[in-house]
This record gives sequence, structure tokens and C-alpha cells, in this order.
Amino acid sequence: QVQLVESGGGLVQAGGSLRLSCAASGRTFSSYAMGWFRQAPGKEREFVSTIFWRGGSTTYVESVKGRFTISGDNAKNTVYLQMNILKPEDTAVYYCAAKSRRVGLGLAEYEYDYWGQGTQVTVSS
Repeated sequence: QVQLVESGGGLVQAGGSLRLSCAASGRTFSSYAMGWFRQAPGKEREFVSTIFWRGGSTTYVESVKGRFTISGDNAKNTVYLQMNILKPEDTAVYYCAAKSRRVGLGLAEYEYDYWGQGTQVTVSS
């Protein structure tokens, strides 16, 4: 069984930074890409960012472009999300996910096979 474990969440003031980490453990698997999603209170879970290991291409939701940076280590199935200039609207539970199938652009939840339990990020104004 594959487990993804996030860490690095917390409480930060607006304008501050946090770095989220996500590491895979358990059964060995090969991921095609890994990504981050988030769910704010009362809202549906939304895509934040993804990184494709082949070529290193990345994608971001428009609202975080220029502020968040995704990176990772393919060999270790580890992914990071550096979040700068945080805003109150970034408050959410952040989930990492891994996809092993070579389909899709990495923007939709159904493309991902494995999910973490989530880490809370709270940005105060």
C-alpha cells in the first residue's frame, strides 16, 4: 500500500511563507507526476499545482502563479510546495497526490491514484 504524508502546514500571517512537503512510503511505485490540491472551508477541493517528472514541466492555478513553486524528487516520490506572499484566501487543507497513469494534464482529481491526508494552512490577515 502506498502512503503519502504531508507536513509543513501551520498558521502564518498574510505576506508570510510556508513550505509544504509530501513523501511517499510503503509499496514502491513509479509516479508520472505529483501535485497539490486544496480545500477551503465550505468549498470544493481545487487544483493548485502539478509537476511532471519527465521534462520537469509544472502547472499552477492562476491564483498562485508567481507566489507558489512546486518542486520534488522523482526517485524519492517526494514533492514540495513553496508558498510565498500568502494571502488569507490561501487558507485551506492542502493535499498532495500522485498519479501513475500517463493520461491527462494533471489538473483533475480523478487522474491521481494516491492521496495524502492533508495538512492545514491558515493565513491570518
